[in-house]
Amino acid sequence: MTANFTGPLEDRVAIREVIETYADAVNRFDEELWASLWVEDSHWDLSHYPELGIVNGKRAIVDLWRSAMPAYPQLSFMVTIGAIRVDGDAAEARAYISEVYAEPGTERDKRARACYNDRLVRRDGRWFLQSRVFNIIHQT
Repeated sequence: MTANFTGPLEDRVAIREVIETYADAVNRFDEELWASLWVEDSHWDLSHYPELGIVNGKRAIVDLWRSAMPAYPQLSFMVTIGAIRVDGDAAEARAYISEVYAEPGTERDKRARACYNDRLVRRDGRWFLQSRVFNIIHQT
């Protein structure tokens, strides 16, 4: 175990599965699965994209995702976990993402490398996303 990965292994595996399920749901445009990963009092910071901004509350987050996804019919979204630190029923994680998509309006190939800094919570024995903060590393 390194400083990037702390806490019980079974919790770290469960958190990894939440983050990987998020990517799977994005790639398959599965709104129900994607929405099931968030708690009601969640926070999604997409302020790197001013038109999206910061969204609070699961309903608003899901509504934003639902309205944005049709513009990206050829999206490929991959994730690599950089850190998971568990402290009781709370955890922090860092996930690096790589996305390729056809730019809405131009259909030009766009590529983004970014990082999500996440907070997760365990409720009723299950891990959920409580906060995701998105930061672009490189984009073409």
